[in-house]
Parts: sequence; C-alpha cells; structure tokens
Amino acid sequence: MITKETKEQIIRDFGRTEGDTGSPEVQVALLTANIRSLTEHMKKNPKDFHSNRGLLKMVGHRRSLLAYLRKKDINRYRALIERLGLRK
Repeated sequence: MITKETKEQIIRDFGRTEGDTGSPEVQVALLTANIRSLTEHMKKNPKDFHSNRGLLKMVGHRRSLLAYLRKKDINRYRALIERLGLRK
C-alpha cells in the first residue's frame, strides 16, 4: 500500500484544484500507485490469491475510469496516460 505522504503528493500533482480527490485523473493516479505496489507484492508472493483478486479489481476499476475519461475528454486522457507511462 502507498503511504499517506505519497497519497497526498499524488493528489497535489494530479488534482485539478486544491484538495481535488474525485477527478478521474487523481483516481487513476492513485489506483496506478496501488497497482504498482501490489504488483511487487505479487511477484514475491505468487500464491496470495486474495491480494491477486484485489489487484484485478483495481485494474478493472482503473480501466473503466480511463474509458470514461477517454469518452469525455480525449486530450485529458492522452495527457494522463502519457504522464503515468501507461500503455494504450
């Protein structure tokens, strides 16, 4: 899991306004950080099936948020995946 300080930094970096936690950009950035940390955990613990299910749910949620953002504003979507280094 990500630390409180890391989470606050991500919110500051990706938020559209001060204290913005609900925009798709912030949600996708937080999910990406969680996915990356959980991926490292899964590399060390391949039989942890409960965490694997949570990882897959997070990936699906991020995918749906990215699809929403792509449908609403393609420029914001492209900027976000470029900034996060996601493949799409």
